[in-house]
Amino acid sequence: MSYIIAVAGKGGTGKTTTTAMLIRLLKERKDCSILAVDADPNSNLGEVLGIEVKNTIGSVLDNISCNPESVPAGMTKDRFIEYQVQSAIQEADGFDLLTMGKPEGPGCYCYVNNVLRNIISKLIKDYSYIIIDNEAGLEHLSRRTTRAADTLLVVSDATPVGLKAAKRINALTKELKIDVKKRLLLINRFNKELESEKISDSGLELAGYLPQDEEISELSLTGKPIMVLNNSSKALEKLRQLGDKIWLN
Repeated sequence: MSYIIAVAGKGGTGKTTTTAMLIRLLKERKDCSILAVDADPNSNLGEVLGIEVKNTIGSVLDNISCNPESVPAGMTKDRFIEYQVQSAIQEADGFDLLTMGKPEGPGCYCYVNNVLRNIISKLIKDYSYIIIDNEAGLEHLSRRTTRAADTLLVVSDATPVGLKAAKRINALTKELKIDVKKRLLLINRFNKELESEKISDSGLELAGYLPQDEEISELSLTGKPIMVLNNSSKALEKLRQLGDKIWLN
């Protein structure tokens, strides 16, 4: 059974970069299989990981919608879609990547979410860890892309807007009855500590703080993947120290 980590947060807080660093740290363990899921329609997790995404769930559905004759005789459409999505999983060095993408056809976004939910439920037994980089904001939760998670990791900056978004994300998971075992708040790009009242108001347990890291900023500016980040990076080292809190019961 997989350990599922769902990463969420307001856009601009470093959510995808944090997801990529978590994948890198889990990959270092060499004792587990990892599936990275880019559930954000903007689909830039692959880029941050240094992978050229060749196929997405959205493009699979578009292709089948435009070419219904591609469904083999004797195979249902749903079974063919499942097969094509399985084929869209890209193997990388130490992990696999499945990208949601954004369909071009009208009215099929919710269907993509449904396909993603179904495929994750079937892949759970095949991987030690599934890490889901969710859409910035709340849309992915309102559509229940993520129905259950061992850890919900909400990434925020230290701003009132970011913390308010973290609080809303936590509240919405409870309202939608999403089964979450551990709810954590990670404050990114901050070298101090927040007042305990601001943390407790979010309803999330504080995982810790990640410092501002110029190496990460440089990689972002030059378009280089997080996998080439120096092993002594301040943010990476701090996240390494927080790892057991994030991915262990």
